Amino acid sequence: MASLRTLLTAARVDQAGASHNCQRSDAHRIVKGQSRLKIRKGRSWDHYCLACAKLIVAKDSEKLESLKRAIEAGV
Repeated sequence: MASLRTLLTAARVDQAGASHNCQRSDAHRIVKGQSRLKIRKGRSWDHYCLACAKLIVAKDSEKLESLKRAIEAGV
């Protein structure tokens, strides 16, 4: 049997090895050692501060819930 596909890309929370700006906003600075969201983009990674990470996760959770409701309704 074939394995199930996933809609989610590789993502994880890690600590920044060096200080840098958030991928979403240059005004959001991620300091060395601070937690950040790391999302796979092709062969590299995009890094987001935790404030932006919360927005990303909330937005995607809403999309997944909507998709789940549509599947359960048989649409």
